[in-house]
Amino acid sequence: MRKTWVLVPASLLVIILVCILVYFLPPVHSRLAWRLADLRSQVYYYFNPPQEVVFLPQEQQIEAIVQATLLAATQSAINLPPTATATHEPSPAAPGPTLTPEPTVTPTTAPTTIPASVVLTGLTHEYQQMNNCGPATLATLLSYWGWQGDQRDTRLYLRPNFASVDDKNVSPDEMVRFIQAQTGLRALWRVGGDVELLKKLVAAGFPAIVEKGFQPPKEDWMGHYQAINGYDDNRGRFITQDSYIMPDYPLPYPDLQDRWWRDFNYVYVVAYPAEREPELFSILGLHADLQANYQYAAEKARQEILNLQGRDLFFAWYNLGASLSLAQDHLAAAQAFDQAFAEYAALPEDVRPWRTLWYRHEPYAAYYHVGRYQDVINLANTTLSFLAQPILEESLYWRGMAKEALGDSEGAIKDFQRAYSINPSSTAAADELRKLGVGVP
Repeated sequence: MRKTWVLVPASLLVIILVCILVYFLPPVHSRLAWRLADLRSQVYYYFNPPQEVVFLPQEQQIEAIVQATLLAATQSAINLPPTATATHEPSPAAPGPTLTPEPTVTPTTAPTTIPASVVLTGLTHEYQQMNNCGPATLATLLSYWGWQGDQRDTRLYLRPNFASVDDKNVSPDEMVRFIQAQTGLRALWRVGGDVELLKKLVAAGFPAIVEKGFQPPKEDWMGHYQAINGYDDNRGRFITQDSYIMPDYPLPYPDLQDRWWRDFNYVYVVAYPAEREPELFSILGLHADLQANYQYAAEKARQEILNLQGRDLFFAWYNLGASLSLAQDHLAAAQAFDQAFAEYAALPEDVRPWRTLWYRHEPYAAYYHVGRYQDVINLANTTLSFLAQPILEESLYWRGMAKEALGDSEGAIKDFQRAYSINPSSTAAADELRKLGVGVP
């Protein structure tokens, strides 16, 4: 009996070790890891319901903010002169590696007559691996321009620590940095897009990536990328390459414009060869110029605020804050974000888009640049509380910036180190660590 008692635990130990080794085999790990992560998240959310958590800014003057915005919206229209000088270089919403500016050009008015339907071919569709929507969609877009690679290559830059850290977001400015640093192409991202502009881009041979809201059955709201490579006016829809659903996925115009694209300020990403830059800028018109684009998007949000309610109204205020922050009007941006969070708190819990700060971190810059450091810290803490592990490098970076401003150098260093370890390509954490006299691995 004693011999059997010894052998049973030993055999169990062998079985456990074998199971562990099998689990970490790449083909097995890629299929099971996300299921285990999903199960872990469900358990965490069961005991820590994210829908119940609300961020409350410390400094609010909501009534004055609302009245000023509504007055401005009723006295103006979305009508900016397309006369500014354009540059392809985007101004990122959060700090990142500096790229060398390229020569500027002046946009001209593009012809408006386009075919009723166009489908661009040559894109290689990829189904996304675990939480890999951004890298997969970017690889699909780049395949149109002859780039030889797939989502594993884009992921190495955009989510370098994917094996140990489940980085939740790839932002448009990260995509642009990858394209310009790794492919020999140029790229830009803009906000305030619309259906007609996307159609003009496709008709001219420029497929585009859009980031939009997405809510599968029995799931909460989240962000999602799609590559748009065709349209059909007769059926009123785009043709998209969707890494989650299917290739050549039909997307009705109203579903994009009126339902989901607002959630990400109507953002779009375009890659292009350098020699086609004048042609692209001609299509973009006033949107080729960064400041004109930001002003346009801000005015678009002001107009939408007059007519929306519920979650759409929350995103309209959020978009106003984001566009103003991009335009460096941080005070007005911070006030708009205050109102956005007030609208969020008023939403029923079951419709709150609680993952918003996973993808859209513009409030941090606005609050930071007007000296509202405690609001930055509180917002980051709230956002990170939605996760079992602190794996949002943007939230960690901005919390570190706020801690540093408040004299907490030790706390700032820890946040910068964690942000850098998650993704050294996506934040300026390394620069801040060097300023604080700390080496970077």
